[in-house]
Amino acid sequence: TRANIEFTGAKAVDLVVEEANDFDSEFPFKGNIDLDKLSAFLDENAGRVPIGMITVTNNTGGGQPVSMENIRKVAALYKKAGAPFYIDACRFAENAWLIKQREPGYADKSPLEIAREMFSYADGATMSLKKDGFGNIGGFLAMNDPQLAEQARNLLILTEGFPTYGGMAGRDLQALAVGLEEVLDEKYLEYRAATIRYMAEHLLATGVRIVQPPGGHAVYIDAKHFYPHIPPESFPGQALVCQLYLKGGIRAVEVGSLMFGRSIDGREYPAERELVRLAMPRRVYTQAHVNYVCEVIAEMFEERSRVQGLRITRQSPILRHFTADLAPVLA
Repeated sequence: TRANIEFTGAKAVDLVVEEANDFDSEFPFKGNIDLDKLSAFLDENAGRVPIGMITVTNNTGGGQPVSMENIRKVAALYKKAGAPFYIDACRFAENAWLIKQREPGYADKSPLEIAREMFSYADGATMSLKKDGFGNIGGFLAMNDPQLAEQARNLLILTEGFPTYGGMAGRDLQALAVGLEEVLDEKYLEYRAATIRYMAEHLLATGVRIVQPPGGHAVYIDAKHFYPHIPPESFPGQALVCQLYLKGGIRAVEVGSLMFGRSIDGREYPAERELVRLAMPRRVYTQAHVNYVCEVIAEMFEERSRVQGLRITRQSPILRHFTADLAPVLA
C-alpha cells in the first residue's frame, strides 16, 4: 500500500498509537490511529491531505486490530478536515471478530453487523480478496463518490478489463462472492483466532518473543530478540525467514529492514522493527501442522547463535523485498 501511494508522488505517514511499539503490552487495539497525532497532522497540513486510510487489521504492526471507537473518531476527524476516509479492508472479518471479543458493547453483535458498522463510517474501501475474501486472486475498490467511481471505472477498462469482471475469470468472481459470506461465519472466525493463539502460546513458552496479544491471521516473531547478534543492516528478519525454510520448509515473510528500510548511496537505513510474520493459510492446516512449526522454531531458537546475517547483492529501487538477491555475511 505504501509503495503504491508513494509511487504517485504522495508521502505515506503512519500515525499508529504508542502502545503498538511495546510488543509485550496486552493493549487490545494496537492497530488504532493516535487521534491526537492525527488531529495535529491534519491541522498542520490543511488542504494537503488527499486521502486518509486505516488498515484493518494492521498487518505491518503485527496483525493488530482497530477498535470501532477508533474507526468512528478517525472518520470524524477526516470529515472535519474535508479529506476522504478509506478502509484497507483485507482482513475486515478478523477485525470484526476481534472487536466482538475485545471491545465493550459488541459481544452480542454478529461479525456481519460489526462489519457493516465499520464500513458505514468510510467513504470507500480497498481490499485484496486473497485474504478475507477466501480467493486465490482478486480485489476490489469501493467508493461512495459517483464521479470518482466513474474515473476509476474508465481507467479500469484501459488497464484491467470491463467493470463487470475487472480482468478476472468468472470462476474467481463466483468463488469470491461465496468467500465474502463464508468469512463472516462465527465458527470459522473462532477457530482461526484460536489457532493463532495456540501458536503464540507455544512460542512464548519456548522463550521466543512475539508481538502480543496475537491478532487474527498471524504470529509475529521479534527477530531482534531471536538474533540479537545480527545488526539491522544485516537483516535479522530475513535471516530468520531463510532459516525457517532451510530447516523446516516453512515459508514466512520478513517485515523489517529489507521491506521497510532504505538503501541510500550504498548505506542501509534500517526500519524501526525487525519482525517475521507467520501467517496461517485459511482452512488448510491442522493442529499437527502448527505443532510442527513450533517444534522447528524451538530447535532454531536453541541454535540461534550459529546463524549469520545477510547482505544484498542485487535489489530493485521499488519493493526490493520481493525480488532482491541476498547472500550470507562472511564471518
